[in-house]
Amino acid sequence: MTAFNQQFDQHHVWRDAMSRRLRTLTEWLGARDLLDDAAVERLQQVQDQLRSEKVTVAFVAEFSRGKSELINAVFFAGYGRRIMPASAGRTTMCPTELGWDASVPPCLRLLPIETRLQPQSLTDWRMAPEKWTRFDLDVNDAEQLASVMEKVSETLHVPVEQARALGFWHDEQPDDNPPTNAQGLVEVPRWRHALINMAHPLLKQGLVVLDTPGLNAIGAEPELTVNLIPQAQAVVFILAADTGVTKSDQTIWREHLSPMTAGASSHFVVLNKIDTLWDALSSPARIEQQITSQCEQTAEILSLDKDQVIALSAQKGLLAKVRGDEQLLQESRLPRFEDLLGRRMLGEREAVLESALRAALGNVEAACHRVLAVRKRELAEQKQELQGLRGKNQTVIRQMRMRVDMDKGEFDRSGANVQAVRAVHMKLLREIIKLLGASSIKRELLELSTSLREPGIKFGLKKAYGKAFDNLRDIVRQVQTMEMEIETMLNATFRQLNAEYGFTLQPPPAPDMSRFIDDLGAVERSHLQYLGMGNIFQLARPEFTEKLVRALASRIRSIFETALGDIELWNKTSSSQVDTQLRERRRAFNRRMEAIIRIEEAAGNLEQRLSEIDEQMALLDETEKGLAAHMHDIRAQSPASVSPRPSAAYQTTVADMLPALS
Repeated sequence: MTAFNQQFDQHHVWRDAMSRRLRTLTEWLGARDLLDDAAVERLQQVQDQLRSEKVTVAFVAEFSRGKSELINAVFFAGYGRRIMPASAGRTTMCPTELGWDASVPPCLRLLPIETRLQPQSLTDWRMAPEKWTRFDLDVNDAEQLASVMEKVSETLHVPVEQARALGFWHDEQPDDNPPTNAQGLVEVPRWRHALINMAHPLLKQGLVVLDTPGLNAIGAEPELTVNLIPQAQAVVFILAADTGVTKSDQTIWREHLSPMTAGASSHFVVLNKIDTLWDALSSPARIEQQITSQCEQTAEILSLDKDQVIALSAQKGLLAKVRGDEQLLQESRLPRFEDLLGRRMLGEREAVLESALRAALGNVEAACHRVLAVRKRELAEQKQELQGLRGKNQTVIRQMRMRVDMDKGEFDRSGANVQAVRAVHMKLLREIIKLLGASSIKRELLELSTSLREPGIKFGLKKAYGKAFDNLRDIVRQVQTMEMEIETMLNATFRQLNAEYGFTLQPPPAPDMSRFIDDLGAVERSHLQYLGMGNIFQLARPEFTEKLVRALASRIRSIFETALGDIELWNKTSSSQVDTQLRERRRAFNRRMEAIIRIEEAAGNLEQRLSEIDEQMALLDETEKGLAAHMHDIRAQSPASVSPRPSAAYQTTVADMLPALS
């Protein structure tokens, strides 16, 4: 089995190698004038994906399930100590994101809990760094690092009225309310959200770790459930092996995770703390039977495949890594979880990246072959034309010059027809842009937003959601219809240009809008989870519904912007094909005219010009071979072909680890 650290490192090495090869390919194609605007954009998009794409692992659990300890064991064992607080009782009190942004110094940023009383969403607050409390991190001092991390555990004691306003006290559900102290105060988290920016090797490579603490935090922050957690590449739900699935665990699963788990192979349930079942009075076979039974029951209760439930001991796994105790590490069963997490999560991401890479390379390669074919044909026609001048007198040469000049004039006048078609094309595109724009989203969500913002208990929300999402899906279907109109028009135009001018235009396939309909369905399901009886009182709180509205609008806007980006790139690919072949034809006319003028001035230049054409043809053949070699080199570099670094690289001491982090 390969540790997650090694698998992620291998994933990063592959991405980095692919990005470098694409950059080399872009420079090589640019030097040969084979890149149009669409090809440049496609290659740049894939390079950006490979270079900067984030891979998010979300850890979700009720309090005291060992979630922070599992994060320490998987990601931070190289420090030789705990980094995330993982003592007995409640530790991580607010949702915490660990990542790396080179533009921000190493620090912990904390958003005060009082911001829950204001309507702004977490996305809005991210744009206001001055509202966060910041603590700098010294990555060369493990003690200081761990000490600062303790701040995510800080709490406040507030009156019941304030706890109610903050969303931690519900008169309608007294059994779920936290206890009050002797002064009648309620303990609540001091912070609403935490952002940890540190130059850990995995975080620098694009890993983001999302730590979500308990039912109260998840339920009170709709952005977690409708935006952050659903967009994570892997979700790890943690239970205690000795208790199995408790009532609060079931609530988290049913209301916040189950709607997005269907068909997700990188969503796991971890039965942590199996060391509590290691009983000296029981036989190993009896202990194994208990663990297996708990896994099977958990899979059945949560309707999961058995291989998605993993039993382990995070605490023993961390201890084993720190001590270098291989036997204890195997007994902790942590390596199996790391191996499964890496293979499934990174496997899915690599499949997505490879698909994008193959699509981009296919489009660019086809465009290059079209340009090379046009150049070859133009040279062949020019050679044939010049060979026909052998032994001809000046009068014939002048007549040919006039014919080429007339052909060029006729070709230039045909550009008006192309522009007319392009004007119709752009009109349809502007309508698509309008359909997918912010004002369209606002209009379709208006009725739902109004229903959500109505005071008191809300009825008929499910119907309002259904209507809103039906309207949004109708917009995408309208876009599909307009795509078909544009595609039909392009096919007709390209056929005409190919027939009249011998072009090799091939209309690119229109973007598949069905995946955006699927994305809308996923967002709808994640929101409908709030409409059950468990959240009926949450929905009565205006500050909660305001956050829900903002989170919804933000997610829909992201989906529509992605769809629009795909359509704009499709449009650019179509236009660039026409522009490229028009440009090549104009260049060919200029070369023909230049050659005839040179021959007219000095008949001896005819054989020289024919020799130059042969040299240019040979160069085009070499360019085709070079293109094939570059494409083969990139396609041959699958993730599996990149060797992972040895596991010893992640069993270093604190002294070895910290200089690398700085």
